[in-house]
Amino acid sequence: MDENSRVLSILGGIAISIVGFQICRKVLPWIYSNMLGPQLCGSSVNLAKMGDWAVITGSTDGIGKAYARELARKGLKLVLISRSLDKLKTVAKEIGDEFGVEVRVIDVDFTAGAEIYEKIREQTTGLDVGVLVNNVGISYDHPEYFLDCCQADPKFLRNIVSANIHSVTHMTALFMPGMVAKRKGVIINISSTAGVIPNPLLSVYSSTKAFVNKFSDDLQTEYKSKGIIIQSVQPGFVATNMSKIRKPSVFAPTPETYVKSALATLGIATQTAGYLPHALLQLVIHFTEAVLGEQFARNLVLKSIADTRKRALRRQAKQQ
Repeated sequence: MDENSRVLSILGGIAISIVGFQICRKVLPWIYSNMLGPQLCGSSVNLAKMGDWAVITGSTDGIGKAYARELARKGLKLVLISRSLDKLKTVAKEIGDEFGVEVRVIDVDFTAGAEIYEKIREQTTGLDVGVLVNNVGISYDHPEYFLDCCQADPKFLRNIVSANIHSVTHMTALFMPGMVAKRKGVIINISSTAGVIPNPLLSVYSSTKAFVNKFSDDLQTEYKSKGIIIQSVQPGFVATNMSKIRKPSVFAPTPETYVKSALATLGIATQTAGYLPHALLQLVIHFTEAVLGEQFARNLVLKSIADTRKRALRRQAKQQ
């Protein structure tokens, strides 16, 4: 082998080593966060030791209600916060009777102004809150182009930002000081897979969820040394009223199945899909972006969501 061939061979080996290192650096943490950690170890966080009370927003059905049930199962008292007082009372009695824990309710509309947070502050003063689940959120009735959804509902932009962003920042500001003071606490922010993959025709919703991811990530960096655990959970499709999926499946689990899986990642992953099939979906889309190009992946998702939009519009036309 001549000198040039030897140099090329060395450079090739270095290049292969670098690529292999980068793959391992990305893949091994993903395997631990989504498979080995949750499946073999489970969460090591003792939520009952964080405080006597858990506060859950958007808690009358779906993922929020499932979190409420699991936290009650672990012995925490609950403050359930949602819009409908009748639904809140029904869920509170159901959970209180089943798990024997105290359950309080606060009825507020998270699309309203800052005054709702003063009501929440007044009704939670003196409670030792150790867990906050920011779950409340709203989405589109169906996938739609940005200008069309704004024209159809002029209040839409304000409402979705209030419910999906302001609720997270204001509730965190309300309850984090108490957690920092005692140097322990958990904040779980429910984001969405929509916030980490291309999501045209749901652009405002996906952008609010991207905010939740970024806010959670940077806040964890700020307050990890204070003993606070902050996690952003990014579900894909779950069989809830919001998703309009009635029949659960492997890729669209029940809220109860999803939440049990997501809680197993607490303390293991600060950003998580919460459920292995959803993590695999994210991985496939990111792999497609890396191998075939971002624009190809975006166009692929656009076509799929556009088809969903067409079906929704046909259903609307039939109902009218």
